[in-house]
Amino acid sequence: MFINKKIFFSLFLVLIAFVACDQPEVPESTVSFSKQEWPASYKPWITIEVKDTSVLYNIFAVVRHTAAFEYNNLILNYSYISPGDSAITKKLNLPLGDKYWYGDTLGEIIEARIKINSNPMKLKAGNNIFVLQQLMPVDKLNNILNVGIRIDKIRQ
Repeated sequence: MFINKKIFFSLFLVLIAFVACDQPEVPESTVSFSKQEWPASYKPWITIEVKDTSVLYNIFAVVRHTAAFEYNNLILNYSYISPGDSAITKKLNLPLGDKYWYGDTLGEIIEARIKINSNPMKLKAGNNIFVLQQLMPVDKLNNILNVGIRIDKIRQ
């Protein structure tokens, strides 16, 4: 009986410690493409809710593709809509590889995170919207699985 109380008490303390820890926000959102193709006409809207306005953020494009992807870069229009503001759009040329793919590989799947902003920036509280439009020289970009946005807090 005493051992059961010790185990119960230990598990209870671990549970309290786990609940008390600061749970990180999920700072990444992606969209998937059926048939592994991204039509030029499809402009995914990605919404990430920001709660902490006291820190600076780095913004990353997230690109997941297969090893059969035929380009070593991804050209796109990137639009950012801050809560209550108009869209700011810029053209990006995201490097995905040279002789080898950049990023993490898992078999035939490659995941790259490419920093978009040159300097860390403040983000407004609320729903921050990111719109991505592929500008590649084909109507349907093949062998692409997901694209998205990740925001990382700069710890001081």
